[in-house]
Amino acid sequence: MEDSQNYFMAALKVLGALGLLIYGMRMMSEALQKMVGAQLRHVLGRMTSNRFMGMLTGTAVTCAVQSSSATTVITVSFVSAGLLTLGQAISVIMGANIGTTLTAWIMSLGYNVDLTAVVFPAFFVGMVLIYKKRHRYFGDFLFGVAFLFFSLVMLSTTGRELDLEHNEDVVSFFASFDTDSHWTIIIFLLIGTIITCLVQSSAAVMAITILLCSTGVLPIYLGIALVMGENIGTTATANLAALGSGTEARRAALAHLLFNVFGVLWILVVFYPFVDMVCRLVGYDPTASGQQERLPVVLAMFHTCFNVTNTAILIGFIPQMERVVCWLLPKQEQSPQEEFQLRYIQANLVQTPEIAVLQAQKEIIFFGSRVHKMFGMIKDMLSESDTANLPDLFAQVENQEDLTDQTEITIAQYLEQVSADHLSDDTKTKIREMLRIVGELESIGDSCRNMARTINRQEELSLTFGPETKERMQAMMSLCDAALGQMEQALVGRRSTLDKTECYRIDREIKEMQQQLRNVNIMSVSEQQYDYAVGTLFDDFINECGKLSNYVVNVVQARAATASEVA
Repeated sequence: MEDSQNYFMAALKVLGALGLLIYGMRMMSEALQKMVGAQLRHVLGRMTSNRFMGMLTGTAVTCAVQSSSATTVITVSFVSAGLLTLGQAISVIMGANIGTTLTAWIMSLGYNVDLTAVVFPAFFVGMVLIYKKRHRYFGDFLFGVAFLFFSLVMLSTTGRELDLEHNEDVVSFFASFDTDSHWTIIIFLLIGTIITCLVQSSAAVMAITILLCSTGVLPIYLGIALVMGENIGTTATANLAALGSGTEARRAALAHLLFNVFGVLWILVVFYPFVDMVCRLVGYDPTASGQQERLPVVLAMFHTCFNVTNTAILIGFIPQMERVVCWLLPKQEQSPQEEFQLRYIQANLVQTPEIAVLQAQKEIIFFGSRVHKMFGMIKDMLSESDTANLPDLFAQVENQEDLTDQTEITIAQYLEQVSADHLSDDTKTKIREMLRIVGELESIGDSCRNMARTINRQEELSLTFGPETKERMQAMMSLCDAALGQMEQALVGRRSTLDKTECYRIDREIKEMQQQLRNVNIMSVSEQQYDYAVGTLFDDFINECGKLSNYVVNVVQARAATASEVA
């Protein structure tokens, strides 16, 4: 009875330690991403010029944030946002698999070195920094480190308390498995995969494996099989995040799965020679008893050798991997009911405010191009010689205006979700200005709809704009088209190189022409060159052009005010 209670308490300690481990890893990763969010974006965006640079970038970033899942999900987000090609993403994911081996080495250190002296000072310093707003994220990082090391200390201590190597039932259970059978290796591989998929933490599975191996009850071959399964299970995070995302994002996540599955398949072919080679590297003899203190190092070394070798084999076949995932996940044609869909924002891929802001910025650029194309439809309506086609063209404009309304609301809701996180003052400013921009872009869509309604109204009332009137309207539209072109340049370009002068010049010309055309319109109506009803429609059209110019200037000013940049 007493032994049962001891084992029950030990099990609770292990579960609690694993919970602290997962929380500590997540806290470290999120804090680092918040501290270096902008730099992380630029590193991933610029240091992927070739497959080797992409691999080194993925390795460095994963070593920094201590989470291959975080790096992979960020990479999938970048593919979704159009910042990385599929080939670049695959190279980064390969590097992430190498970078994650650092976690295994940290854990093996925790089982061989007493980290207690580091844990409590880290908790204290982290608490002090958290209360200092300026260094809050670094304090969060230290807290994460402290939780990680504290969990390793707890696992190591609990492992010694359990004394499993002297428990005949446990020893006989694991001894009942034939370690020389590939079927046994495959069974433990599947167990490792399933557990990792369930707990969504390869670090937790690695910790359990090290705990069991370090006590001497789990043979090294079975422990390595669990590590192999963990390599496959960890791909579930990115694949789950990519569900409901664009095709490119799902392809990147699938490439991660295929990469790891291929690695497991070839390692199974040479499993025993490969494991024996790793054991020799660290001076461990699998056939001898004892040496439990070397087992965590063996697991970390295997994890490293496996991922490095797998990357070395496949890095030359990235184009072929691209073709395979494109074949497995072909692009699907959208049905009319699915016409509205944001191109870059995927809410389930939000990781850090910096990345979320970047996705929103890309979506806003696309939004700007959409309203510019919508304006092009107005020009088509005005130049349409067959008035019978006007209702169809007007219906298209109305549909586009509905899409602009949905786009504004969806982007705004997305930015509101981002705002719920702890943000720096700079990021808060970015979000405020972006909310202002999407509102102005939607107003441009309203103006386009109103202009289209004016043109369509003349057909409904059996009125006609004369050649001179159309020429004046087209001259005004040419200026508005130029203004929209300047707006698009402002949305795409960098704040540091943004020149508002040309936009202001075009706006002045529009205002001057607006006043001139009002005067001409009053004169034409008074001299009975056309009906008052035609003059009213003409005046409405010119006024909408003036409003559109105001909205364009507001977008450019908001873009100049925000510090957001697009690489």
